[in-house]
Amino acid sequence: MKEIIGGPGTVSGLLLRIGQFVFAAASISVMTSAIGFSTYTSFCYLIASMGLQLLWSFGLACLDIYALRRKKDLQNPVLVSLFVVGDWVTAMLSLAAACSSAGVVVLYARDMNFCKIHPELPCSR
Repeated sequence: MKEIIGGPGTVSGLLLRIGQFVFAAASISVMTSAIGFSTYTSFCYLIASMGLQLLWSFGLACLDIYALRRKKDLQNPVLVSLFVVGDWVTAMLSLAAACSSAGVVVLYARDMNFCKIHPELPCSR
């Protein structure tokens, strides 16, 4: 099978998984640092989605480290198909969570004048 850039068991794949892990962790930490985030379902969904992304990326990064150390080839069609489907599912969940969170922010900031009622909120950021 042709080697895929960012595929399982490659250095570029490991760097991709580390990047996904770092950005998912950053998303979780920013959301949990907000006051009252848990009162909005879409924000809780974003945290759950990023938690799943965090676990998925960590697991595949560990698999990449194992494959690189042991010089194992993970480029077979069954494994690559499994990783593609898993990445597709986590990507769709992350996109849906980000869109729903952005929709709630737009709804409250622009449509309901939430920022005029609560001027202490940083709505312009």
